Amino acid sequence: MDISLIFRIAAVGLITAIVNQILKKVDKDEIATVTTLAGLVIVLLMVIDMLASLFESLQRVFGLF
Repeated sequence: MDISLIFRIAAVGLITAIVNQILKKVDKDEIATVTTLAGLVIVLLMVIDMLASLFESLQRVFGLF
């Protein structure tokens, strides 16, 4: 696991929070919700990719399949 992944997740969260607050200030609550969900999906895809890498490593270590 690389520390840059943690920084990327934090950056996505920070950008999502800033955009969310700006959109709420201009009364665009629906779009703010969509951007929050988009940020969540991006982070989940990063985590899923990291979990897939973990399972591949476990398969190599234990000689499964």
